Amino acid sequence: MNPRRPVRETELTALLVSPDREMAESFLSTVPQIHGFQILADMRTYPTQQTLEIRLHQLQPEVALIDVATNVDAAVKLIAYLAAFRPPVHVVALHSHNDSEAILRAVRAGACEFLYAPFDPSIQLEAIARLRRLRQPETSQEANAGRIVAFSSAKPGSGASTLATQTAFALKRATGKRVLLADFDLAGGTVGFFLKLNQQHSLLDVMSNGELDTSRWPDYTVSCGGVDILTAPDKPHLQHIDPMRLQESIQYMRFLYDWVIVDLPSIFHRISLLALSETERAFLVSTSELPSLHLTRKAVSLLNQLGFAKDRVQVVVNRVSKKDGLAGGDLGKLFDCPVQASFPNDYFSLHRVITLGRPLANDCELGRAVESLAGRLVGGANAEKKRMGGVLHAKPALSEG
Repeated sequence: MNPRRPVRETELTALLVSPDREMAESFLSTVPQIHGFQILADMRTYPTQQTLEIRLHQLQPEVALIDVATNVDAAVKLIAYLAAFRPPVHVVALHSHNDSEAILRAVRAGACEFLYAPFDPSIQLEAIARLRRLRQPETSQEANAGRIVAFSSAKPGSGASTLATQTAFALKRATGKRVLLADFDLAGGTVGFFLKLNQQHSLLDVMSNGELDTSRWPDYTVSCGGVDILTAPDKPHLQHIDPMRLQESIQYMRFLYDWVIVDLPSIFHRISLLALSETERAFLVSTSELPSLHLTRKAVSLLNQLGFAKDRVQVVVNRVSKKDGLAGGDLGKLFDCPVQASFPNDYFSLHRVITLGRPLANDCELGRAVESLAGRLVGGANAEKKRMGGVLHAKPALSEG
């Protein structure tokens, strides 16, 4: 759901997994004339479930095209995993010929369609029409979904939590709409401490309890300054979380609120990379200190390798002092990406509001910088909504070895 180029009405965004390159090329040669699929990534080997999970969260394809000719056992395992994924990814099995045994195994594992070489256009179009009918309820819900903005850092202590918190309050003032601030740092979240909140439930409860419903949701959050706050647990949670449950929780927040501001731990944490895939916009917070600059540069490189678009994850620099003598253009060259915003080192204003546990007003330099960022978020969201007209868009195509 990040900004993307328009997709033709009949196109379905797709992830292709095909070690059989001859078959893959045969299928790909039909894509331009049929306009049925837009290939987001072309994976040339069967991935591990962990790799596939990351790619699914990052790309969010509507369809997975799986080669069942090269190794039907490996393919069937992937199909079963995809069939259980949430939100669902519809699977199309691909084969070099009409293999009845492979069809049966693929369908039993959860495949919706089966296509085989030479990939007749009329058969493809019929399959695409059926897939689109399966997708209709999901796309109608997505049209009314809220926006998710994340804040993270490469080096802990760079101020990502502060900027996330204050941006949530600024968005509430700017829009008057429903805003949620969620602390996803399960090991050491500080939002509740900053705001002096006494909350009995946390994000961990949301992900641990059963099916979410609106009647129970108010028990998980506490209101502060008109913003709903979902805190991290009091005791550090160091165990792995269920990625499916994480995604379900984020999507539920999206449908309850107009804006969801997510405070993430360090970008190198697994939960951050998983959550990042659910966002429209994310800010990677650095400071002008050398360790922070160094780690931010490494983080930008990692995100590029994982396929996150540069206009989706943007660098901002916090605690900038006029004495630093650092220009945004110089830092942009260091990070190999533009610096989208900078925030002054306004220690006294920030210390005052943290001591009192209240939002930062726009009567100080830092407050005005945060208001400016919130204004850009609102303006960008409104402009995108008008430009796109509620139509879903496809992400850039990627090719993977």
